[in-house]
Amino acid sequence: MRVLLVEDDEPVAESLRRGLRRYGFEVEWVTTGGAALEHEGPYDVVLLDLGLPDTDGLDVCKALRERGDVPIIVISARSDETDRVVGLELGADDYVSKPFGVREVIARIRAVMRRTRPRTPAGTPDVGPDRYGARLTIDRKAARVRLDGEEVALAPKEYDLLAFLTEEPGALMSREQIMEAVWDANWFGPTKTLDVHVAALRRKLAGAITIEAVRGVGFRLEISRDTGSDYGTGTGTSPDAGGSGSGGAAGNRGAGGDGTAS
Repeated sequence: MRVLLVEDDEPVAESLRRGLRRYGFEVEWVTTGGAALEHEGPYDVVLLDLGLPDTDGLDVCKALRERGDVPIIVISARSDETDRVVGLELGADDYVSKPFGVREVIARIRAVMRRTRPRTPAGTPDVGPDRYGARLTIDRKAARVRLDGEEVALAPKEYDLLAFLTEEPGALMSREQIMEAVWDANWFGPTKTLDVHVAALRRKLAGAITIEAVRGVGFRLEISRDTGSDYGTGTGTSPDAGGSGSGGAAGNRGAGGDGTAS
């Protein structure tokens, strides 16, 4: 995947370039808004800093969106809600606040590409489902999940949550990152619904995955490698998993959720 990185902070840009390249991304780096608008591409996604030396990144975002529908992810130290809302209204597909981790950016890129990728044209060979360990497969084209070859009935948000967490198995995702990616970029209020959905995934995919709760931070999904083990089944065998499938998810802000719907 080809990325156009628009960032004038050299340490940030170099860190992103190295991280993205490790995961197989091709990165073209420019340091000004003018250079971004002059870049002929091709590229699949734009990572756009707002604090550029020659022009406001919001103006660059607007200009790029007027040219086409290439996904734009704003990356900025500006945490003000107004900038975030304006960026989204001008055509940005997502917004990541500094400081951030490379894995978070990659997860955001993949989530945006899933939302914006056009349907496969007729006659194009189908891409097979993604396999996670020996038991779990996710067919992202059809939005279907199978455990040991049998389809698992997931609610829409349960599927979205699983698809997001399996983009980077082993990566720790904060509650805020998950809520923004799976529910809404402007989500406000309690995140208890996340605990309910995590508990449902633990129950329905017992033995194939482990969703570890990291108190006060978020969740980490691991793929179970030993098919004969009970680890990750939601029965409390994982020391940090938070207990049984009915209340195994961590509570809101690490307070200890009860896993029941509000």
